[in-house]
Amino acid sequence: MLTKDLLRVSRAGGGYHPQFTDPDDEALASRVLGIYQGHVGERRADLEAALTDLEREVEDFKLVRGFAKLLEREATFQTRAPLKPQRARTAAFEAAESVGGVVSEGDREAALSAAADRVGATPDDVEASLFADRETEQALVALETDYDPESLREQYDLSLAQTALFDAVEVQVRSSDPKALVSAVKRLRLMYEIRRTDEGREVVVTGPDALFKRSRRYGTRFARLLRTVAAAPEWHLEATVDDRGTERTLALEDGDVTVPGTDPVAEPTFDSGVESDFYARFSALDLEWNLIREPEPLAAGEHVVIPDFAFDYEHAGFRVFFEIMGFWTPEYVEKKLSRFSDLEDVAFLVAYDESLGVGEAIEAEGHRAIAYSGTVRLKDVRDALRPYESELAAERAETVPDELTPRADVTTIGALADEYGVPE
Repeated sequence: MLTKDLLRVSRAGGGYHPQFTDPDDEALASRVLGIYQGHVGERRADLEAALTDLEREVEDFKLVRGFAKLLEREATFQTRAPLKPQRARTAAFEAAESVGGVVSEGDREAALSAAADRVGATPDDVEASLFADRETEQALVALETDYDPESLREQYDLSLAQTALFDAVEVQVRSSDPKALVSAVKRLRLMYEIRRTDEGREVVVTGPDALFKRSRRYGTRFARLLRTVAAAPEWHLEATVDDRGTERTLALEDGDVTVPGTDPVAEPTFDSGVESDFYARFSALDLEWNLIREPEPLAAGEHVVIPDFAFDYEHAGFRVFFEIMGFWTPEYVEKKLSRFSDLEDVAFLVAYDESLGVGEAIEAEGHRAIAYSGTVRLKDVRDALRPYESELAAERAETVPDELTPRADVTTIGALADEYGVPE
């Protein structure tokens, strides 16, 4: 992401259009990259002066600064000085005081000489160290980057689009990888609902405050979400942006931005500690149920629901879906319950934080409810699965072939051997 002062957007037609680069801009990206590479070992002030000279040559200085901002994150700057700057300053100021102050060049040289004697160094070393820890005096000691001009331009476009989302209040996404999208939404602690439209399933993403008012406070999370969105082969995004009090629409799609390289921020695997804890403990049990994380979406009227887990029964093609309801706002709980009521012909378990007090409402929709406090008890989940096991066992018993059904209440191995003409 870039800083907002580097945002380049067009508001033509009342829209909000990021001004992306084109292949011709790779030449400029190459020059910025070359300036950084050519100033390894030099002062930051010299590097910035070279970039300023380049800004004067081009049509849009913000593009130079945008490329430079991305490279700065790959750069290492260090203070280089013969002495620790703080020590040099202390010695110099004490020496200046001892000579009655510095009002002339001669006084200055005398103070530096006295300071050098105090620290056992030369006057030149003291002078070189005085302000070496200022940012402009720090040296560029390394540029560790895999960027080439093309990938730098691609990263710039992605960062520009992310920055344009800073002021978004709502985002609508269609993606060819909805599972990864919803997983990222949940990791970022955003709220979502999934709608079925003529173009396919659409994920509408907001922040928790959206239940009460439209807010821009989740813009940085929307920006982080874009990286996951853009990683899908096909996608379309529309965001409602609060542009200094004016509502505008930002539209992006595959082809506008790509994701170069690997996401530098490792994402957590689970949406919450409760889910992670449950997954680890349940998976350690030797049961006839296999635990699946984030299974396929379920139709819920005009919307869809993606449960947290599913239990697959080993001895039959049967699946029980499982949702863990954490501490949600009452309005969001109500919306979730309405989605649950629209589910049809699925086995569904819901574990809910007992503080929500929604057990009866869940049971009223025909789903099994499991209350928990802190952690989901395995025994409660195991007990909720047992009725399904009994039903499946009864169904299997009804389908036993006639030839395998014993014709006598009591028999012996010998009698069976004689009947079928085989050795005992």
